[in-house]
Amino acid sequence: MGLSHLALFNAHSQVDVTGICEPQSFVASAVESQTGIETYKTHEKLIDNAPLDAVVIATPSATHFEAAMYAIKKGLHVFVEKPLSLSAAQSWQMSQAALQAGVANQVGYHNRFIATFGEVRRLVQSGAIGEVYHVDGRAFGQVVTKPKSGFTWRAKKSEGGGCLHDYASHAVDLMNWIVGPPQSVVGARLTSVHSKDVEDAVYALFGYAAGFSGQLETNWSDEAHRKMSTSITVYGTNGKIHADRQECQVFLKPGHSVEGYPSGWTIKYITELQGPVSFYLRGEEYSAQVDSFVAACSERNTAPLNSFASAYETDWTIDQIMKASGE
Repeated sequence: MGLSHLALFNAHSQVDVTGICEPQSFVASAVESQTGIETYKTHEKLIDNAPLDAVVIATPSATHFEAAMYAIKKGLHVFVEKPLSLSAAQSWQMSQAALQAGVANQVGYHNRFIATFGEVRRLVQSGAIGEVYHVDGRAFGQVVTKPKSGFTWRAKKSEGGGCLHDYASHAVDLMNWIVGPPQSVVGARLTSVHSKDVEDAVYALFGYAAGFSGQLETNWSDEAHRKMSTSITVYGTNGKIHADRQECQVFLKPGHSVEGYPSGWTIKYITELQGPVSFYLRGEEYSAQVDSFVAACSERNTAPLNSFASAYETDWTIDQIMKASGE
């Protein structure tokens, strides 16, 4: 993601990339020779010496807190890859520090910038499907497909957090964004398929203050999916909505309709919902979140679409899942 962010920010008309932190000499040398951008071995040296207004932190999850807090104390705007941290307590501290410093703060939950999921949120919050009584969040993919003799940071609980922090967090964040965070996690199970130190699958049941229920199912060892597949389904008294990255499917019961959605089934595709971006890499949502962060920096907006505060709610939910599972 560091390389992706470098390409996206470097292509942005309002941004100059003035420094890169890369501790591995051979990588730093290659990046510097290809881009002409000065590299630094530590985040402290980068922040202390490069002419900066903002930083992007795309490092292993366990390092986010230290690097982000250092940048915030220097008065810099901060973008952090998800998850914000591996601890809800640290995430709360980061969110409060950013607010007190008056700096823009954003977390890389890019699904919030996918228009199909945005349409789900718009319809649910407008009351299109009546009162919500259940929400279902899922994410599947083939990240860990066999036992491995060596460890990467993602395979270490203390560094990456496993499927729960690295994969399930996407679905949790979407559920929180669309219907709000749960009041409690009723039950949870973290299952190892191939990994030794982390879970490969997460199953959880949520309870919400309004009385409805939620279910989370994620598995990064599911070889039935070629790449990550994330979906959200919301059930209401007047219908239901199901969405993934490609389409938003809406069913409204007879006698119920909203603008653009008559009773019965209506499908809207990403191609008719997603707005254009000036630079495409990986997907429009990645460019859209960069545009959002740049705008937040310009406006000193401390509460953009996917702020530290909203990411704290996701990390709080993750903490509750861990407690419910007995971790």
